[in-house]
Amino acid sequence: MIDAFSILCSDLAALKRRWPRYLLTTLMSPLLYLVAFGWGLGRGIDMNGTSYLDFVIPGIIALTAMTTSFNGAGTRLNVDRLYFKSFDECLMAPVELPSILLGKALIGVVRGILSSVAFLLVAFLIAKHIHITVPFVLGLLLSCLTFAFLGVLTALLARSHEDMATFGSLILMPMTFLGGTFFSVSQVPFGLKVALYALPLTHSSLFLRAASLDQPLPWSSFLVLFLFFLLFLGGGMIALRRMSV
Repeated sequence: MIDAFSILCSDLAALKRRWPRYLLTTLMSPLLYLVAFGWGLGRGIDMNGTSYLDFVIPGIIALTAMTTSFNGAGTRLNVDRLYFKSFDECLMAPVELPSILLGKALIGVVRGILSSVAFLLVAFLIAKHIHITVPFVLGLLLSCLTFAFLGVLTALLARSHEDMATFGSLILMPMTFLGGTFFSVSQVPFGLKVALYALPLTHSSLFLRAASLDQPLPWSSFLVLFLFFLLFLGGGMIALRRMSV
């Protein structure tokens, strides 16, 4: 853990120098989603006794956790590995591979939590029924961990900067609009519902929404999200071992 935090500190130093600009840029997309869907298209829509604004905010928080955690860990590692070549120094250092993997993922977790909390503070000003509970905090932390390790895995497998952009277009973009962020998954046809439940963002949205609106908690979604976390963690470890050989 000490080695992992040492790796994290170097990334935190870069974040510390430009955190106001970072928050401004990462909050732009979720705020636009909130205005367009929460106040625009969703005005007057009732979601089983819940206003659409209260319904969509937890989904946008899950979406924010996904994008900022993935980009915070993946993009940073991709640039260090392919452009600055500084990641090679980590591999040559007397540091265990799990510590390197964890250290590179933690910066994504920090960025994800920072952006999600900042958006949540804005949401408190306009939403009346959003609650912060212990399950909500656990779900947000697990979401950030899951997508941060997905970002690290993608960056380790990418052969160019274009590969990261391609992954974002083919995987992250569909999840943005199909992962239960802006609509209820229960309302779609069965075949499509099966496909949507295969997306980690769907389970993050379902759990965070239930936890923040005091609804029955879908612990099955929490378990599936945890399995995705283990999958991305294991995949990242395998990719890192192959790279260090």
